[in-house]
This record gives sequence, C-alpha cells and structure tokens, in this order.
Amino acid sequence: MPPTAVRSEQENRERLLAGDIRALRRARGLTLAETGLKLGRSVGWISQVERGLSTPSLSDLRAFADLFGVPVSLFFSHDVPVEKERGVVVRAGSRRTLGTTDSGLVEELLSPDLGGSFEMLRSVFAPGAELKVEARRPTEEAGYVASGSFDIEISGVWHQLGEGDSFRFDGKPFRWRNPGAEPAVVIWVISPPVY
Repeated sequence: MPPTAVRSEQENRERLLAGDIRALRRARGLTLAETGLKLGRSVGWISQVERGLSTPSLSDLRAFADLFGVPVSLFFSHDVPVEKERGVVVRAGSRRTLGTTDSGLVEELLSPDLGGSFEMLRSVFAPGAELKVEARRPTEEAGYVASGSFDIEISGVWHQLGEGDSFRFDGKPFRWRNPGAEPAVVIWVISPPVY
C-alpha cells in the first residue's frame, strides 16, 4: 500500500474514533468540561480528540470506555475496505461486536458509526440469558424479534414475543430474558446512540 493510502486509512480511523467519542459523550449528556474533569484531562485535549486532532492512547481509550460504560472493543474495528462504503454500508463480516458469549448477550453494531441520531444493533440472547436488574436509559428504543423467543418487561409489565413480533418504549424501565432453548435474535434500534 502506498504511503499516502496508509496515511489516508489512518486518518479515516482517527476520524471515526473521534466521532464515536463525541457521540458517546453527547449521548451521556456530558459537557467537554465534565468529561475532562472525570478523565483528569483538559477541555482542550478532549476537544482535540473529538475533532481527530489528538489520538488517545490505549489507556485513554480504556478511561473513555469506563466513563461511557461501553467495552473498549467498541473503539476498534473501523476497517471498511471500500472507500465509497465508509459511513454508509456495514458488511456482515465487518460488524463491531460488543459483549461476550459469557454474558449471555452478544451485540453487533449494524450502524456504520455512532454519529447519527440512532444506532441499530443485532442482539443475540443466549438461551436462559436475562437482565435481572431493571435498566433505564434516556432513549427511545424499538426492537424486532428476528428469531427465537424473547420476553421484555417494560414498566413492570412482561410481554412475551416471538419471531416477527416487535416493540417500542421511551425512557421506561425495562428488563429482558430469553425463555427459549434457542438463541433469540433481536434487531434493536436506540435513539440517541448509547454504545
């Protein structure tokens, strides 16, 4: 690969990383000053990272991941081999994966990045997996059960869903579980992005 192509690829990765960090900060309702204070960094440095002018170290990325409550792996795997597809297309083999099979939930980011007004995920819930502690996010969320059995509790009411069923809720407390013997696959849309 020619040096200019390598430099262009590196600049693209840095731009995507910068956009993800900015989107996550905004989704958490944090100002640049609050983020800097929590990370022990200057507002100027945070701003430069978000504009792609400074590249955070691995330890910085871990600190961002801890602050935003996301896995550090989210900040990697921005590789898109075809330039015209960047920011537009996500190929099946190039999705960013979040979570592990040990947790009972593995999610793949279907959206090209976190810079838009929503994110789309492919969530695979292992048989018997459940979210035991109620969660609540300042988001609007919707899902479509692509396969399997999936139960979701929204504001204290359980809903049993199967293949082809869908749901939506806005800022309400929720829990989920897979009561089936097979993995449940749910296409999940969240606005604004939280990963």
